[in-house]
Amino acid sequence: MGRGSAGRTGIALTEKQRIAWLRLIRSDNVGPSTFRDLIRHYGSAEAALAALPELSQRGGSTRAIRIASEQDALRELEAADRFGARFVGIGEPDYPQALREIDGAPPLLAVKGSLPTATRPAIGIVGSRNASISGAKFTAMIARACGQAGYAVVSGLARGIDTAAHRASLETGTIAAMAGGLDQPYPPENVGLLHEIWDGNGLAVSEMPFGWEPRARDFPRRNRLIAGISLGVVVVEAATRSGSLITARLAGEFGRLVFAVPGSPLDPRCEGTNGLLKDGAMIVTSPDDVIEALRPLAEPDLFRPQLAEAPAEKNDKPLSLPPDDTERWEIIDALGPTPVEIDDIIRHTGQSVSSVHSVLLELDMAGRLHRHPGGLVSISMLD
Repeated sequence: MGRGSAGRTGIALTEKQRIAWLRLIRSDNVGPSTFRDLIRHYGSAEAALAALPELSQRGGSTRAIRIASEQDALRELEAADRFGARFVGIGEPDYPQALREIDGAPPLLAVKGSLPTATRPAIGIVGSRNASISGAKFTAMIARACGQAGYAVVSGLARGIDTAAHRASLETGTIAAMAGGLDQPYPPENVGLLHEIWDGNGLAVSEMPFGWEPRARDFPRRNRLIAGISLGVVVVEAATRSGSLITARLAGEFGRLVFAVPGSPLDPRCEGTNGLLKDGAMIVTSPDDVIEALRPLAEPDLFRPQLAEAPAEKNDKPLSLPPDDTERWEIIDALGPTPVEIDDIIRHTGQSVSSVHSVLLELDMAGRLHRHPGGLVSISMLD
């Protein structure tokens, strides 16, 4: 398999679109899934931005929603430029192709380093921060062999296994997924490694704003990036409550391969990996186990590209009218704190798909909608 076999497909955003996309994703109550729903419903980020205040009000919000200004977006774009980074949209050629396909993929990624690395097939390698010598050595063997086979190695820049994986793939290409902004690396002792990554054949990626210091709740989002970019994830040494197991679970949900390296039952660092093997993860006793399993998945056209948003000025599709109050309350009354499928809401209420999605967007902008794995939704009830 050639190193460039993943190819580069997609449509570049205009600068006007990039600014509007950044404004939309940085506005209150707009996450990746909501962003995509808004674009689908309104046809462009600019149209969605104009609709946010009314959506929030109709959803029951009692305060004005904060919408990121054009000045805010320009400041962040300028900060990225000064830092030697840029923002890549989900439909653009330099966006990781496998990541495009997951639910809730970040619409924009801040990236710094070798952009061609983003479009190569990738393997995630994660594990214990308190790695054993043998664990770190075996991690380096896997990362080096996968890199030589043409795969980018993705990890989270953490101590231990992550560090070993990045260092062993510096020459062939590695991707560091970050929990904070690109300018807020963690842990501090890996700042030097990060510079080696983006100054060489590697790439650093983040969905967080510049200046964002990582918090505990940001690391699962980082793990989601690792699982989404990768065709499979290898776990080397993970305790039962390890964040690496979150990455493995997400990889399984995304339909990726999950590998685990067996370890001694007497070593607490191996309880999680041995548990993964009991649950059906693929056993890894040599790098060839990973490379052979990945081979059928590394075809250039495995992931069909999604196109970027059409320019707003060319979007002449008329928008459907929002539901009236009777229809709106019928849909809201069908919801509650228990997660339900959107299709079940449509069947239960008899309302149109457009009406149901419109009301869900209203509730989302009011901060009342909760999205759950599998596309389920629930709402917070008003006092």
